Amino acid sequence: MAEQHSSSISNTVTRALEAFIASSPKNVSAEALSVVSDLVKSYKSMLPPNLFFEAVEQSPVAISITDPAANILYANQNFHRVTGYSVSEVIGKNESMLSNKTTPRIVYETLWGRIRQQKPWSGTLVNRRKDGTRYLAELTISPVLDAKGRTTHYLGIHRDVTEVNSLSKQVNYQKKLIESVVDASPVITALLDETGKVMLDNMEYKKLAGDMRGREPAKEFLAALQEVLGDDFAGLRDRKLNFHQREISFDPGGGGQPRCFNCSGSWIESMDDSADAFFEMKKTRYLLLVASEITALKRQQHDVQMNAMRALMAEEELVQSMREALSGAIYQLQGPVNLISAATNMQERRADIENPESRALLSALREALRAGQTALLTLQACVPESSPETPEILNINLILREVLSLTTERMLQQGIVIDWQPAMTLPMVAGRAKRLRSMFKQLIDNAIDAMATGKSPVKSLLIKTQAMDNELDVTIQDSGPGIPEALRNKVFEPFFTTKGSSGKQAGMGLSMVQEVINQHAGSIRIDPNYNSGCRFEIRLPLSKTFINED
Repeated sequence: MAEQHSSSISNTVTRALEAFIASSPKNVSAEALSVVSDLVKSYKSMLPPNLFFEAVEQSPVAISITDPAANILYANQNFHRVTGYSVSEVIGKNESMLSNKTTPRIVYETLWGRIRQQKPWSGTLVNRRKDGTRYLAELTISPVLDAKGRTTHYLGIHRDVTEVNSLSKQVNYQKKLIESVVDASPVITALLDETGKVMLDNMEYKKLAGDMRGREPAKEFLAALQEVLGDDFAGLRDRKLNFHQREISFDPGGGGQPRCFNCSGSWIESMDDSADAFFEMKKTRYLLLVASEITALKRQQHDVQMNAMRALMAEEELVQSMREALSGAIYQLQGPVNLISAATNMQERRADIENPESRALLSALREALRAGQTALLTLQACVPESSPETPEILNINLILREVLSLTTERMLQQGIVIDWQPAMTLPMVAGRAKRLRSMFKQLIDNAIDAMATGKSPVKSLLIKTQAMDNELDVTIQDSGPGIPEALRNKVFEPFFTTKGSSGKQAGMGLSMVQEVINQHAGSIRIDPNYNSGCRFEIRLPLSKTFINED
């Protein structure tokens, strides 16, 4: 009789477990599903029914079977260990005896609505043990159907997840606390993985991302740091050495102002939590990037520097004007002196020494030649010398910004629209700041003059920088009348001008530009394919070693 009863229960349990497996509940552990699957396979392999029953009895999860009204018909041993109730105490009782009455009513309504549709339900309930203590039950209920598709029983499998839930909440709370602390930081903070992907950031970082027109700040920070640190950046990363207060800048172009930051970084190692590292511990490296914006301070310093620079540039332009005027006088005087010298040589060869008039003419020529040569030497001695300048590592974007600041007033007066397109981050070049600044100002001044005399209704000046291979490219393009093809090489000659009879003097402007370009081992050309004005293309090498010395 007991064996028949066991067999009957075993058959019921088997059907229940088969229905449970077919429902593929998501919230049940793989271990529990594996046990249930093995039990069903064993039964179908014609193992003894009592073995199948004992396997369910000894299952590591709490299993119960109820009638359609949720009255308990069967409970295994682990049900007793989880709830504290013995089997005899729960048989015939309703499953609701475990409810702590604190689970929201909507949860039970959803549960019953689901299983009445003959679909499994999975979720978490607050249950109460026999001793009154509460625990969290991760529960899956599956309907058991007979051959006619009618629900005859319900199978319930649950486990105590109170401790797991507590640990999970602690981790989440700590994570949120860390995120709140990082988010409240007044400085830009971002945690990057080894690929540069942002894993954690704060509000200041998000604000900066919004200001950068869709560009990822972390990517721009890393690019700028690699430029500032050079090969040291990879060495610091490999040796896990931190860096502090490295000054970098972004130039967004257009109407945006350059933004400057003091940047610090710390390398952090954490344990890898991926499946690949389950048996073999692996470490993942992160970079904690912290940046404070110093744009306001740099602008104050820039204003002071610009005032000093305006005075210096005015002085340099005055000296340059004197140099050009004296060079022009020397150039103009050299011709007559050469003619007098030639005439003197001819007279010396042809002169009749006995003829007083011939001797007087030769003497006059010699005196005029001495006077002319003395005047040339005097003028040459008066030409101001160029002050020596030591080469240094320069940011061409900043130099062009300074020149634009110096010429802004003139461009506004002429109604010129500036299209400033700098590279967000630009490699540094070796050069002489004063000479490069004077060179760019000469080119921009020429463009302004050209547009002032031109007839184009739209006056625009484009300045663009970019890095190409081992060179830095600067484009200066205006909408003026342009330079005829036949004159594109002559404009770099001293005292040549395309201004005709406009009253402007021919000078050393583009000749000086060519000289500065040569000193920096670069090149300059007028784009022959641009027909809407004039486009100068300047290329400077990125080598950190300065080549040409005076």
